[in-house]
Amino acid sequence: MEAKQETVVLDGASLTLEQVLAVAHGQPGSPHVELSGAAKAQVERAAAAVQQLLADQVVAYGITTGFGAFKDRIIPHDQVEQLQRNILVSHAVAVGDPFDIPTTRAIMLIRANTLARGHSGIRLATLQLLLEMLNAGVHPVIPQKGSLGASGDLAPLAHMALPLIGEGDAVYRGEVLPGAEAMRRAGLAPVTLVAKEGLALTNGTAVMAAVGVLETCRAERLSQVADIAGCLSLEALHGTPLAFDARIQALRPFPRQQECAAYLRALLAESAFTRGYDPANVQDAYTLRCIPQVHGAVRDAIAYARWVFAIELNAVTDNPLLFIDDVSGAIAVLSGGNFHGEPLAIAMDYLGLAVAELGNIAERRIMRLTDEASNTHVLPAFLTRNGGLNSGFMIVQYTAAALATENKVLAHPASVDTIPTSANVEDHVSMGCTAALKARTILDNVERILAIELMAAAQGIDFRRQELAPGAALGRGTRAAHALLRQHVPFIERDTVLYRHLETVRQLVADGRLLAEVDGAMA
Repeated sequence: MEAKQETVVLDGASLTLEQVLAVAHGQPGSPHVELSGAAKAQVERAAAAVQQLLADQVVAYGITTGFGAFKDRIIPHDQVEQLQRNILVSHAVAVGDPFDIPTTRAIMLIRANTLARGHSGIRLATLQLLLEMLNAGVHPVIPQKGSLGASGDLAPLAHMALPLIGEGDAVYRGEVLPGAEAMRRAGLAPVTLVAKEGLALTNGTAVMAAVGVLETCRAERLSQVADIAGCLSLEALHGTPLAFDARIQALRPFPRQQECAAYLRALLAESAFTRGYDPANVQDAYTLRCIPQVHGAVRDAIAYARWVFAIELNAVTDNPLLFIDDVSGAIAVLSGGNFHGEPLAIAMDYLGLAVAELGNIAERRIMRLTDEASNTHVLPAFLTRNGGLNSGFMIVQYTAAALATENKVLAHPASVDTIPTSANVEDHVSMGCTAALKARTILDNVERILAIELMAAAQGIDFRRQELAPGAALGRGTRAAHALLRQHVPFIERDTVLYRHLETVRQLVADGRLLAEVDGAMA
């Protein structure tokens, strides 16, 4: 494992997915987040430019005009600060359950990094206060629903920004408090926003980006877990690894298909539970034989999502943007559309659809493990002795099927939908946040399906072990996975309450212990 990073330095250009993970799942101040010296200078320069625009009485969107359909309403100089407060309080209309703390921390971090680039016009003191909140553990309460993903994630980001002005709610040391009280307890003082600051805080893609980064990284882990689960199922079903031969993969050279096949071969190396060439059984069902092709294609989608988010993390996504000529000092205020979440929406739809396939193929392997006709009586019906009296894993497969079916509904892309807003000024939206939240639910479901497969495959392996010679070994990687499973979940001799065991296995997947155990065995 990588050494823990003590400090994350934001410069607007070099934030990584791994740093987002570290901050999201870290503790307040660990890692500590701060701005680079160059970023501070960039931010101060842009903030000074905003003040110069005001002094010159330049008409600039969101600085001296209203927002959206009110873009043609000129705001008097003495009301520009009220305008920035108004955008927060009027836009903070998100609804539903709040984001969890890791996601909230990721949102704050990504927004700060965007602002650190020095094209948004926020003051250094205001940006520093956002980072002080993050480091102190003042986590705004951000409801999940309400973003269309077009002018960015307006409603949820407004909730993120409210505690900065002493409004809204925040979680501090496990307690939900009014924003002002949370700031007070943390020793922080709210600010009065000046020109451009409210708009800079709310206009952008930080919410969908945060969810996207966290779920992309989770998908990477789940794709590896799916490989492990598939190999355990193959061993339980007395399958053959011959379909994973490198020569086959070389003739269809998708790189991640090849990577997957190589990983499967490594997991199964030294296994006495698989079969070689058998003229009476020359090939397995697709759910075993085609693991590299299916899982490899999923890896392609995950890699695409990682590429998208690696770019987005260091993009400036608010509007308008400030550009200052290095020679003349001339200030250009340009209105554009970097807040539009289409690249992220498409990536999250693609990711969700792909990961749903991990669940689909895993559910079919679970069916094969539990159906003695499908597994040609290699395993007893529903993985239980004395079937009839015992139902065994019968209904466990139902749960997997229900989750896989739900995912098929959720896999419908959000990015193909749009709905006009702001009096038809904002007439095409991305639904990027919807796509991200949808993908998160899909991954939740797949995590549970894979936990079911792992538990069922371990049960099948224990039945098969009774038929093999004493000491028959599983593969190099699968034996470590099976041993860990058996440390936490017993062989199911007779019907018992299973849901607690399923949750135990899910936790082994979710917290990375299963992967760590397998990786350690194969190092």
